[in-house]
Amino acid sequence: MEGERVRVPRLAGVSAEHFTQHLYPQVGSEGRLVRTFPAAPDARKPLVLKGLDLGPCTSKWTVDYLSHVGGAREVKIHVATVAQMDFISKNFVYRTLPFNKLVQRAAEKKHDEFFISEDEKYYLRSLGEDPRKDVADIRKQFPLLEGDIKFPKFFKEEQFFSSVFRISSPGLQLWTHYDVMDNLLIQVTGKKRITLFSPREAQYLYLSGSKSEVLNIDNPDLAKYPLFSKARRHECLLEAGDVLFIPALWFHNVISEEFGVGVNVFWKHLPSECYDKTDTYGNKDLTAASRAVQILDRALKTLAELPEEYSDFYARRMVLHIQDKAYSKNLE
Repeated sequence: MEGERVRVPRLAGVSAEHFTQHLYPQVGSEGRLVRTFPAAPDARKPLVLKGLDLGPCTSKWTVDYLSHVGGAREVKIHVATVAQMDFISKNFVYRTLPFNKLVQRAAEKKHDEFFISEDEKYYLRSLGEDPRKDVADIRKQFPLLEGDIKFPKFFKEEQFFSSVFRISSPGLQLWTHYDVMDNLLIQVTGKKRITLFSPREAQYLYLSGSKSEVLNIDNPDLAKYPLFSKARRHECLLEAGDVLFIPALWFHNVISEEFGVGVNVFWKHLPSECYDKTDTYGNKDLTAASRAVQILDRALKTLAELPEEYSDFYARRMVLHIQDKAYSKNLE
């Protein structure tokens, strides 16, 4: 039986004030969610925002314009011979291209110049100057394009974390994953089909770290992933000029239905000390969560010292204890 499908709500003309006060819960100084205003039923859920002022980028960022203004800066890209990229098995290779050549190739279906095959696909997730230390920021890496795009002011400037340039070939599918920060996906040109899963659906997604092992979400191998059929999915189609709010921890799977350019804007909605200081991508688990996982791993190793009958019994008791003490009673 297939899981329930929910259409992501679409709202037009949402102001920053309305978003922060009614569509988005406030965050207290201790990192706890404090609703200082009555929250709408859709608070902390994905939302497509239409009609925002994004600047002239939606009309200006053509292939020719990006190739000319973006210049020949070298960028590191994913190159794949299949549509469904898999970060776990790494069914793609990393290569480097001048930005202008990447844009031109990504817009093509067949290539005269290529790395692996004439129909290979390309994916750019822009990086900082030194990816180990610096976050991506389109304003720094592509300063000549900065004036074309306006970020929706739905968060305070001091909360800003990164702005990530994304360019995809038609048909390319990005693996299902989650990020630990809230973000806005600005679809500047092209169309994307996006499927999202609530954090509550994690038990059905066969996780390896922050990624799902289920690549083909539309035709999954249910013999291998039987629980995936229970996952409730939230779906939307993003068109040029649309902005998708993706709350932290919501899994998302992205298919580029045509060549397109997008920009993700991430911000720290929790106090800075909650985040891993070495995280330049916005996807490392919060420091407290990482410590908890390490403690759990040590506990499981200790249980393994017992006979199987005992380790099984006490493991089940631990699960019940976690459910009782840590599962939220306030979330759907």
